[in-house]
Amino acid sequence: MIAEILLILAGHSSSLFPSDNSIDPALIPLLHPGERDCLESLCRIAHRYRVIKSITSSLSRESSQYICALCAALNQILKKEYEALVVDTEARILKREAEFVASGSFVPLSAVRATFSEWDAPLVALESLMKELENATEKWKAGPLIDLLISRSRTGVHRIASILQRLSRSVQRVWRSQLATFMIHGTISPSEPIATADYALIETATPSCISEHTRASIAYVGRAIGTIRAAKWHIQLPRELASQHSTILESVFPEDRHRFDRAIFAIRTNISEWMWLNVLTQKDAEDAVDSLANYLLLRNGEFGLSLIQEIERLRSSSKALIREQDLHLVLLRASMGTTAQHDPLLSRLRFSLPSGPVRPLLPPTLSQSTSSAEFTTFDDLLLGTPLALNYTVTWPLDLFLHSQDLQVYGALFSYLSALRKTHTRIHACWTSLSNSQRARRRWTGLGDGGTAEDLGSRRELLRCGWGLVRELNWFLDSLLAYTMVDVIDVEWRRLKMLLAGTNPEVQSSASYRSHIGTAESAPGASSSHHLDFTTLRTIHHDYLERIIVGTLLSNQPLTAVIRTLLQLCDKFVVQVERWGGDVLPELLIEGSINNAENEAVGGMVRERLAVVSEINHTLHDLLQSFYEQLTSSTSQPFVANADASKSVLVNMSTANISGFHSFIKRRRGKGDGEVRRHVERLLLRLDFNGEFSRPRKRGFIYEQLATGNVDD
Repeated sequence: MIAEILLILAGHSSSLFPSDNSIDPALIPLLHPGERDCLESLCRIAHRYRVIKSITSSLSRESSQYICALCAALNQILKKEYEALVVDTEARILKREAEFVASGSFVPLSAVRATFSEWDAPLVALESLMKELENATEKWKAGPLIDLLISRSRTGVHRIASILQRLSRSVQRVWRSQLATFMIHGTISPSEPIATADYALIETATPSCISEHTRASIAYVGRAIGTIRAAKWHIQLPRELASQHSTILESVFPEDRHRFDRAIFAIRTNISEWMWLNVLTQKDAEDAVDSLANYLLLRNGEFGLSLIQEIERLRSSSKALIREQDLHLVLLRASMGTTAQHDPLLSRLRFSLPSGPVRPLLPPTLSQSTSSAEFTTFDDLLLGTPLALNYTVTWPLDLFLHSQDLQVYGALFSYLSALRKTHTRIHACWTSLSNSQRARRRWTGLGDGGTAEDLGSRRELLRCGWGLVRELNWFLDSLLAYTMVDVIDVEWRRLKMLLAGTNPEVQSSASYRSHIGTAESAPGASSSHHLDFTTLRTIHHDYLERIIVGTLLSNQPLTAVIRTLLQLCDKFVVQVERWGGDVLPELLIEGSINNAENEAVGGMVRERLAVVSEINHTLHDLLQSFYEQLTSSTSQPFVANADASKSVLVNMSTANISGFHSFIKRRRGKGDGEVRRHVERLLLRLDFNGEFSRPRKRGFIYEQLATGNVDD
């Protein structure tokens, strides 16, 4: 009977136990209650062992390498420990050891029961585990499987904890080999990969014991190595460094969270330093930042002005349609005679027309707003239809310049080009009014001409027109100077200092110029050991964020007012152009005699005065609203919320807008104060002479201008 019991414990069937958990009824009357209890306990142990072996055999035929590794490890543990115990027990009985053979003639069942009692709890835990794996409705992924094994290994029963930990580590070894393939060779396994084709970690393929920061580091290293490998870069990761990283990974398991984090951080640091020296150098990053600032942020003023002039010339051309090819030629013509003419980075710029080819606007008319209560855009103010300036990013610049960043640059270009174009048109209007005034004074002397009936109306119209163009010019001068000098130029210099390894908070402008000169003579010398791609992206992200907030693009109410002001400027300029470049009608056309319709003398002057006065009153209301909202914004945290981010990305897809939402974050601490000081500079520019601080006096002056009661 003892031999049959040992065979049952080894996984064989027997007539003594017709069912899995019960003894043959014919045998029960012959057994002592204690013997019966021992046999039933041994029967349960044998039954659990057979269940575990059956499920293990079934799961081993699955395609999952992680399940197969778990089953192989479990079979190995059972073979070396449980099955070896059965064989060892049989050998000791045959040797008639005193622990098993009482009086050298019989074997107590209690001795066998006591020997296998240590497997009671482990087999219960293993049976529960294998049934859970077998009954799963979906195929087990690496992440949930490792999480399950780690959670079950956290028990106070030492043998259970030891077995489940070994099972967990067998699965972790397979996952670690996938990780090594991804991080060291940059390749993704075709079966059960841990990352997607664009090098983003798959959530279900990564155990939850790995922190978010470490996940980001894994994705960063894998993407960098994979991109270098795919690009067939002339310099690849050295074998010595790959071997070192392989050794580091083999020494840790993901379950040991802190050691694993340190190992991944060490690999990331090594990769960043190597790539910063061999793939994307500091000079490459600085060249890209400079070209983006020169062309999309209009820091290259002569090119920006020439580009606006060429687009205006294209609008006035005789072409039937304006296509993207025409806009490409505009870029080339705009660069002629400027510092951009011989810049190879200019080839990265490309215009696109989201709405397709358009007809030239002859003459230029006020563009229709594409904005709604939720969005404010400026991309249609330059050409009269949505126009986007794209910057092509190639390897290895895409390591730190993402499509999200380029969308922000595109929105900034639309805004800045609209400001610059309107400012240019107001200057042209000022020139036209001045030329007309000089030509008229050749005949009228110090007066404005006209008859006694319309003399006062002509003087009133002229004063109101000049006051309006002066106000428009002053506002655009202030806003454009603030945007280009106080925000973009300051933030660009701050970025350059950070890239050169200088702290902009303590570096004076004089020492900064000296430092830039040194940095340019030896690029990368001061920061190559502590500036990696993570730091670079963080610095650049902060740079764009501060510009977005400083230029007021993150403030939806203010951008709505700015767009309306720009449209009002266009409306006035277009009106003056229709009047022949002057607000006053020519002396021989109107004002000296009645016309054919028998209108009163001065009718045309009064009609023009009504138009100019309406624009004048609208301008003052908008300026007052702009100043009040700008003042109130300084008392609130500078937060660019979802609506504000949408205000510059209305024409983008929902996915792109959602990505931009995460770009903007709340300004805190010292950074909040720095951005606030930008806005305070604009308030000082606008209210330098106290115009907005004395609204009653300002209103009185404009009332006098409107009625013509102000002395010459």
